[in-house]
Amino acid sequence: MPAITFYTPGLRRYKTAEYDRQDAAAFVSVSLTGDACALSCEHCGTTILSSMVNLPRSDESLYDLCARLAERGARGVLISGGSDAQGRVPLRKHMPDIARIRRELGMRVRVHTGLPDEATAEGLAEAGVDAALVDIIGHEDTIREVYHLDAWPEDYEEALALLERYGVPTVPHIVLGLHFGRMLGETRALEIVARHPPQMLALVILTPLRATPMAGVRPPEIAEVADFFALARRALPHTPVVLGCERPLGDYKRAVDRLAIEAGLDGIAFPAAGAVAYARERGLEPQFIDACCGVVW
Repeated sequence: MPAITFYTPGLRRYKTAEYDRQDAAAFVSVSLTGDACALSCEHCGTTILSSMVNLPRSDESLYDLCARLAERGARGVLISGGSDAQGRVPLRKHMPDIARIRRELGMRVRVHTGLPDEATAEGLAEAGVDAALVDIIGHEDTIREVYHLDAWPEDYEEALALLERYGVPTVPHIVLGLHFGRMLGETRALEIVARHPPQMLALVILTPLRATPMAGVRPPEIAEVADFFALARRALPHTPVVLGCERPLGDYKRAVDRLAIEAGLDGIAFPAAGAVAYARERGLEPQFIDACCGVVW
């Protein structure tokens, strides 16, 4: 029986009638910059960072923090943080700690890179990280108006190419509706990803967050989302494609999760109530992993 994997990392608490055994301590997200970010993107405004463990506030090294998390049951971490003005997450100064976390603690390590430079890509390869997570944006207007970044879609392709060149596994993310709810550049982003076959592709959907400039924005139409699921599945027939963490809640989420299953996506993060039962109805065997998409313990 074919399988579908449901991911429930400790980024948020998760419990439904279909799965109530989440180990929220198993996989933890850490922000290297606390809630600081030079870009303060329109859709986030540092809101997402506030849900992570704040490294500066802990007054510890990254290694010491992760060692403490491991003592509490953590088996993996997502190392994230705000970007600098060039769109880079400040990973380089933490490379020795990242290598020790992999080598001495044996933890699964995933990192948000932003637009990495060559030294960062080389360092991640030497550290042996499990995967680099990179948002891929396919339209320059979105890069400038949403991310406030002076960059181009070609820079995102170069980021994937650079990581690929150093042998760092990638999990690119495409945010559907990132341009203020409009689908703009997602197809080009998918074409970029297809030219650099990743470990996995994660699709997420713009989620209007309170206290951000996009709080009142409508996410893309469900029909547009369904079309893109099908397009992504066709573009990457041999690559796992999953529905990632972020998407609007309620009826929208329930509908989108069913569409993901119907489109043949390989996994869903934080599935809506009823999604597991629907997967079984479709002849799929559900598996649960309390970690980021693609992590295997």
